[in-house]
Amino acid sequence: MRIAIDAMGGDHAPDAIIKGSLDALDLLNEGDQIVLVGDRTIIEEHIHERGISDARLDIHHAADQIAMDESPVDAVRSKPDSSIVQAMQLGSKRHSDNPVDVVISAGNTGACVSAATMYMRRLPGVHRPGIATAIPTFHGPVIVCDVGANPEPRDTHLAQYAVMAEIYAKKVLRIASPRVALLNIGSEEAKGTGMVKAVRDMIRDIHDLNYTGFIEGREVFEGGADVIVTDGFVGNTMLKLAEGFAKSLFKAIAHEVFEADPDLAMRLQPVVESLMKKNDYHEYGGAPLLGVNGGCIICHGSSEARTIRAAVRAAREYVAAGVNDAIVERVTAIDEHASSVEAASA
Repeated sequence: MRIAIDAMGGDHAPDAIIKGSLDALDLLNEGDQIVLVGDRTIIEEHIHERGISDARLDIHHAADQIAMDESPVDAVRSKPDSSIVQAMQLGSKRHSDNPVDVVISAGNTGACVSAATMYMRRLPGVHRPGIATAIPTFHGPVIVCDVGANPEPRDTHLAQYAVMAEIYAKKVLRIASPRVALLNIGSEEAKGTGMVKAVRDMIRDIHDLNYTGFIEGREVFEGGADVIVTDGFVGNTMLKLAEGFAKSLFKAIAHEVFEADPDLAMRLQPVVESLMKKNDYHEYGGAPLLGVNGGCIICHGSSEARTIRAAVRAAREYVAAGVNDAIVERVTAIDEHASSVEAASA
């Protein structure tokens, strides 16, 4: 397996990204390879500082980079030699003679989505790619799709997110029959916008999909669904709200316990640290961009070295699970089933 990593993308790039990539070498099997994409001189300096010489490590030079605040589409078009664009080209069978199996980036999310879509293209039958992330809960991880790739989707896009995220939950999380819910302002059937109701009707009609109905925001962490479908604007806002709330809550608990009983706080420290680790996005690495004809793992902009190492592990699991093949097979079967139903009713 070959994994390309955008060495120049992220708030802590290139230092944290390169360090995390080198730390991930022990996760590889014989014959696997990590391809660091970015300024060759900078990458080589970091490798030499660590004293690493490993045949499983390669460098693909990219002289430019896309900043986090740049316009995604404009930057992708105007910076063909940027690390994000070069990495996505490596992940494309159309643009590389020896394509990588998956690309990892903590850079500009919009640019990652734009470049992946432009160069890898979409899987057959897929309308728009979506980012699926695992949110930790007491009852286990919940997959939310989309969390930022498509802030203004059509109803057909959301219906396909339900299908693709369900496959991801089956293949990677090993959930036999994932419960799929649609995020709404209430669980009652009469609530929601016209678009949300249209998506509900589409998902209901998908053959063999375990659709359980609407779900409210407060129910996300209560174990009522394994997959939650929403648009990229709401999904991204919800994700960042959850991250901030979890961090704030742990700080508040630690402060109150320490103020009340310092000795008790010291005894509870291992418990608090364990809980924080279970709710730490760094431990999950990154989120797959579902629907592109290749592998793309998008990491948090503030990724640290341990985040990138975890992302390499997640990337290997994603590719090994055969998610893309399963998506194509499922989308094709759904289209054929819908066509046969339409023909029968004509």
